[in-house]
Amino acid sequence: MAQSFWAFAQANPDHLALVEPPEGGEREVKAGELLAGCNQIVHGLRELGLDKGDCIAVVLPNGAPMIELYLAALQAGWYLTPINHHLAAPEIAYIVRDCEAKAFIADARFAAPAKAAMEELGFPAHARFAIGQVPGFRSLAEWKERQPTSLPEDRSAGSVMFYTSGTTGRPKGVRRGLAPLDPDTVATLFTAFLQMFGIKPQDGNVHLCGSPLYHTAVLTFASCSLHMGHTLVLMDKWTPEGCLKAIERRRVTTSHMVPTQFHRLLALPAEVRARYDVSSLRTMVHAAAPCPPDIKRKMIEWWGPTIYEYYAATEGGGTLVSPQEWLRYPGTVGKAWPGSAIRILDDEGKEKPVSEAGTVYMALGAAAFEYHKDKAKTEANRREGFFTVGDVGYLNEDGYLFLCDRKSDMIISGGVNIYPAEVEAALLAHPKVGDAAVFGIPDADWGEQVKAVIEPAAGVDASPALAQEILAFCAGRIAKYKMPKSIDFLDALPRDPNGKLYKRKLRDPYWEGRERKI
Repeated sequence: MAQSFWAFAQANPDHLALVEPPEGGEREVKAGELLAGCNQIVHGLRELGLDKGDCIAVVLPNGAPMIELYLAALQAGWYLTPINHHLAAPEIAYIVRDCEAKAFIADARFAAPAKAAMEELGFPAHARFAIGQVPGFRSLAEWKERQPTSLPEDRSAGSVMFYTSGTTGRPKGVRRGLAPLDPDTVATLFTAFLQMFGIKPQDGNVHLCGSPLYHTAVLTFASCSLHMGHTLVLMDKWTPEGCLKAIERRRVTTSHMVPTQFHRLLALPAEVRARYDVSSLRTMVHAAAPCPPDIKRKMIEWWGPTIYEYYAATEGGGTLVSPQEWLRYPGTVGKAWPGSAIRILDDEGKEKPVSEAGTVYMALGAAAFEYHKDKAKTEANRREGFFTVGDVGYLNEDGYLFLCDRKSDMIISGGVNIYPAEVEAALLAHPKVGDAAVFGIPDADWGEQVKAVIEPAAGVDASPALAQEILAFCAGRIAKYKMPKSIDFLDALPRDPNGKLYKRKLRDPYWEGRERKI
């Protein structure tokens, strides 16, 4: 039997497919209801004129509509472009224009920027839809009601065209060709990704989704879980105690997280952590940023051997490491997963020896992609069938990858390379540090000096004395040349809801009018 949601829902319409987090309480959605909704969207958008290869852009929170639109696009041969709902109107307009969307759907919570973006573009009124009420938009719910719930004919596999986060510049769409296969076959192949982590179809699995579905990995894990017949539990806003409550209440078995969430979970008082039953957990996967070894080790001590890690990007991947392997090689992000390969190259494209850092390249394999409308960028990140996102790392003698940092974030002080992630890990080990960012700022003598910006832990006041305490703490953990020369404090660092740090927002003001060497 195909491992696809559409096949599973037809056979099991009463299965609890989705737990939605609307205001006022949870809403349970059966598989049959979710299938009917995605079928209605296909019928309606085809009636509107959408054809194979066309794109739908959405600005939506975590909820059933986002999942329905994903399932509709992936069985109708369309591209779905999920847009970060924290973006301003001009940023939304840029992505909608760039992806050449033929339909646009937004939630009323984001009415102001969505409406302004549509007006800037002169987007056709008949192709704008809203969840709730947005002036100048059609009601998605009312429009859907007029459509049949039957499985559409002439089904073909679609795809998601994510846009890179824009943390290092303007976002670019990562576009892959549509597979010449039926959607059920593609979904079945897709679920092989989760099975690399030992996750099995059905098997009583419940997947907790606490991060926004506009992120590549978040939507990938959520959709694969649905295709495998798991129950998907959505959170609207992740909080550490809310996460623990959901795990206990829904007997969660799997999730996809980021190191920032681990850090905030561990910051809860011990008595709060002990209050919740986490014995249902099986496979808690993390990625997206380097995880300080101290934090990961504490999570394994708390949640047991459930913490898996992988390294990949919107463009592809990657590596994978089990908790048992990580304990043997602390700090690694794993070995190349099946069908992938990793190379470490210098700036001339020559392979670096074992244990020497260079730019990390991953094999394209069957996941070839292009940056939409940017042939130059597509070609610039490739070498002999491998691509890079600019990360720096090395392979040990057993083929395990260790990441140092992103090349664009590397600090060069007096000709010496300093990797901010290593310094950040030392800072985050201090109990009074809630979050930390390290980057290089101009230095007339050394070229760059190390700057740290810290978000104090809850209940801790920022002060010069705290800065000195943190620096003294780090002195025995990292070399003197890596030590921050100064520390600033902020109430909150600029992270997106998935934990990705917008470091350039902190760094760029220091470099205004100057040119960085990297």
